[in-house]
Amino acid sequence: MTAQDTKDALQLAGRTFRSRLLVGTGKYKDFAQTRAAVDASGAEIVTVAIRRTNIGQNANEPSLLEFLPPSRFTLLPNTAGCYTADDAVRTLRLARELLDGHDLVKLEVLGDPETLFPNMMETVAAAETLVKDGFKVMVYCSDDPILAKRLEEIGCCAVMPLASLIGSGMGILNPWNLQIIIANAKIPVLVDAGVGTASDAAIAMELGCDGVLMNTAIAAAKDPVLMASAMRKAVEAGREAYLAGRMPRKLYSATPSSPTTGLIGR
Repeated sequence: MTAQDTKDALQLAGRTFRSRLLVGTGKYKDFAQTRAAVDASGAEIVTVAIRRTNIGQNANEPSLLEFLPPSRFTLLPNTAGCYTADDAVRTLRLARELLDGHDLVKLEVLGDPETLFPNMMETVAAAETLVKDGFKVMVYCSDDPILAKRLEEIGCCAVMPLASLIGSGMGILNPWNLQIIIANAKIPVLVDAGVGTASDAAIAMELGCDGVLMNTAIAAAKDPVLMASAMRKAVEAGREAYLAGRMPRKLYSATPSSPTTGLIGR
């Protein structure tokens, strides 16, 4: 039995998911490549930037839903490109209308267009409004343990601290803060932003994260479909390593890996 089995499924917003890898749908050359990468990733949840992707609001353009139908995938509308709480709330209310009452969403309110670091004051304000409005909110946030706990207290269904800046590919820069967030959370914690390659995803899972969300790491790879497959395996391996429990770290050890008793002549 592997870690991807239903006995170790991801429990999120009252639903069960076999895959702990969530993927974005932007930056691909076309919707066909998007679908191929999503299939290779094994992801069941795909996030969609409502302000940048057509899911029906532009009637004369190809729709992402033709390639990633809601009957097959769980869509996660997000507020990429929003810089105020009001804009984020308005965007997700539009998504709910377009997707026939869909309530599972990803909230992100950015602080500036250069770093794309989250504006946490606006994020908290938007989260409060959306939760009261009946949304199930997964929220992109800084790796501040106090603010992550505040978002949980508001009623968000998952917190998603950044590993490093969006699109940077720098990997996990502060594993200690992530571990504090994980240790104190009663809701799922998923790394969001900054993953660059498969080892980054594996490390996030080994730390105890419940999942990883990524877009650029796959879409900007030389071979996005192959990278999606690599990320799938990395998340599975990292989860299994976390469940197995790694050996203690030691500067050195005088204990050999082979037995020293019962040998001939001893």
